[in-house]
Amino acid sequence: MQKDSPKKQGDNSRRKFIRNSATALAGMYIVPRHVLGGKGFIAPSDRLIIAGIGVGGKGESDIDMFNKSGKAEIAILCDVDERRAANSRKRFPNAKFYKDYREMLAKEGKSIDAVSVSTPDHMHAVQAMAAMQMGKHVYVQKPLTHDIYEARMLTQAAHKYKVVTQMGNQGASNDGVRQLTEWYRNGIIGDITEIFCWTDRPVWPQGIQWPAAKGEVPKELDWDLWLGTAPQKDYVDNLLPFNWRGWWDYGTGALGDMGCHIIAPAFSVMDLGYPTEAECSVGSVYVGEFKRGYFPDSCPPSSHVTLKFAGKNGKPGVKLHWMDGGIQPERPAELGPNELMGDGGNGVIFVGTKGKMMCSTYSLNPQLLPTSKTAITQVPQTIKRVPGGADGHYAAWVDAAMKGYSSKEAKELSSNFDIAGPLTESILMGNLAIRSYDIRKAKEGGGYTYPGRYIKLLWDGANMRITNFEDANQFVKRQYRAGWSLGV
Repeated sequence: MQKDSPKKQGDNSRRKFIRNSATALAGMYIVPRHVLGGKGFIAPSDRLIIAGIGVGGKGESDIDMFNKSGKAEIAILCDVDERRAANSRKRFPNAKFYKDYREMLAKEGKSIDAVSVSTPDHMHAVQAMAAMQMGKHVYVQKPLTHDIYEARMLTQAAHKYKVVTQMGNQGASNDGVRQLTEWYRNGIIGDITEIFCWTDRPVWPQGIQWPAAKGEVPKELDWDLWLGTAPQKDYVDNLLPFNWRGWWDYGTGALGDMGCHIIAPAFSVMDLGYPTEAECSVGSVYVGEFKRGYFPDSCPPSSHVTLKFAGKNGKPGVKLHWMDGGIQPERPAELGPNELMGDGGNGVIFVGTKGKMMCSTYSLNPQLLPTSKTAITQVPQTIKRVPGGADGHYAAWVDAAMKGYSSKEAKELSSNFDIAGPLTESILMGNLAIRSYDIRKAKEGGGYTYPGRYIKLLWDGANMRITNFEDANQFVKRQYRAGWSLGV
């Protein structure tokens, strides 16, 4: 029998070690320390011991904010790209460093309490789930996941493994969304029937062809680990560290990037739940006269998505509009001609039966319309504010994780997965409609039909299925690359 090469033997041994170590740790440490110590138990060090997966860019600022809470210790750093990790490694010189999060969890699982995930969208779910299954509290950057199915699984896993969770849409902890909710609950604008959300993103290339030229993989980058769950492809230039957002294999476009910030106030104010139907229109790129480009791997340059939600408790249904790529709704008549709508490039407008209200990104600058009503309208403050607002979003999670899964602090988090999961699912429902727009089928005699265009998609939220266009369901749950699994 032919023997494996030394390199292959080493690879096999490493995989076996990681698998066996993870299995052992899952059995030994599936119960977090706060559960063993009872409600309110705090680690002996009085610190939450955190491992960061993805520690450059936003991940760098995330772990810095945890550290600034005064109750956290950044003990482990993990990143597939040593260039992106450089600043964090200097900032936390005593932290151990890994490239593979699986190896990190296998070797360091028993020494950490929590994990922060700030990687490209396509890796959020597998990394967060692996940590949760070991009983680790998780903070996951927005959007929570790449796929609808993944979001549902993480939401359920939070309770199965009894861990404290938070998504990184820090605006959910701002005072603005609480002010909007108090206005609504006091009947200031009546019943909300329509909501407009918009952004000037994408600010990266979209609606383009995948590059033909193969790039040279930087020596500091483990390209295979970066690809992770995504299909095998050659490395290309200008994909990292940011432009991956415009490719469906890795990112979730402008809607995934900004929706968790801009649509979140609508969910908090209205408790919307799952949408019942979705429609979309998208911007096109023409590559010649009357020749529309077809780039299904790339998110479109602009889009308008309409989601409908059923009314609750006798309230009317709600229609929510999402617009990106610079598309904006009509200026309300109640807004002065020289007054800023939202923050200019981004914003939210709530249309009620008795009036309107507005805010900008992260629910900042909440206003009633006309804006002169804002200063003279007083309602009781009934919703507890988060100390520090958006910055306090991080400290609140650290504190809740130290208090434990059953604590009041954990239940009060602004974007725990019971909140972030349905929000993310609805956002990704919009992306499902956008991607369905590019489904095409060959016609006999040449040419194509596009059956996902100019139709309304009917959504069964409980069962995560489109009921009137089967081909669209391929976008509910993607197929991972061989060797990768969500583990459920």
